Amino acid sequence: MPEPRPRQRLVVAFVLLTVLSSGLRADSRFTAATFNIENYHLVDTATRSAKPEAGRAQVALALATLHPDVVALQEVGGRPALLELQTRLREAGLSLPHAEIVHGADTNIQLALLSRFPIVGRHPHTNDSYLLEGRRHRVSRGFLEAELQITPRYRLTVLAAHLKSKRVVADAAESELREQEARLFRGKIEAILHSDPKAHLLVCGDLNDTPDSRPIRLILGQGGPRLIDTRPAEPNGDSALSENPRQRPRRVVWTHHYGVEDSFSRLDYLLLSGELAQSWRPEGTRIFVQPDWGVASDHRPILAEFVITGP
Repeated sequence: MPEPRPRQRLVVAFVLLTVLSSGLRADSRFTAATFNIENYHLVDTATRSAKPEAGRAQVALALATLHPDVVALQEVGGRPALLELQTRLREAGLSLPHAEIVHGADTNIQLALLSRFPIVGRHPHTNDSYLLEGRRHRVSRGFLEAELQITPRYRLTVLAAHLKSKRVVADAAESELREQEARLFRGKIEAILHSDPKAHLLVCGDLNDTPDSRPIRLILGQGGPRLIDTRPAEPNGDSALSENPRQRPRRVVWTHHYGVEDSFSRLDYLLLSGELAQSWRPEGTRIFVQPDWGVASDHRPILAEFVITGP
């Protein structure tokens, strides 16, 4: 074969440079996680104690081992705590330099996001409220919304929440408060998908209710665009089906331990829009299992993997 002429070599080099700069890849993978890190405070507050060193170290170890590219965090004790966790992760070999934190009505704990990818859009929702039995309530932790540039042609929208817990409060039924927050959260989902039906939307966080509950069914969608529940499970190989075909495989899917009742429930979710589900890799989706998991938090982190094909 004759050697390409100088002009031909220049054209080939220009084409290769154009392809690389456009982010064209045959197979680009990324992972996204969510983790309630249970009162990750550096100092005592009026209502919460500082998280012990052993607990903070175990949180960092879990995330460094799981090694997500994007992680939504709940119960972060302010920006100093987020920066401290970022530093721990960097020292453990996990660099997530891009960060977002949302301050809601609850001044004790915040929602946060750490990402390997640039955050190109920030839309915090901090003042949403609703009427319940004649009284106005604010969404305690707000909602985190951010857009991440995964590749030059692939943008991920993350919408995260930490809904009202199941702890009893004096002014209203906790289940009704959570349902109202879920309605507002669903409104954010529909607004995003109405604006861009092809949005790669990841809805995640500690939603504080089980899959059969009304709040979760509202968030998944009833009559509007439905979200796909990734249902992360322990990677232990279980695949047995129940004798009832309407029931899901008997896999270990609990994400939270409630010590008062000694109960285990699935309260943490990674939910996908239809467009994002096309990139989802179920076999790379799991609950992270580690020794002494309870030292880190009363929740376990969950992770989903995605593959981008083509440009």
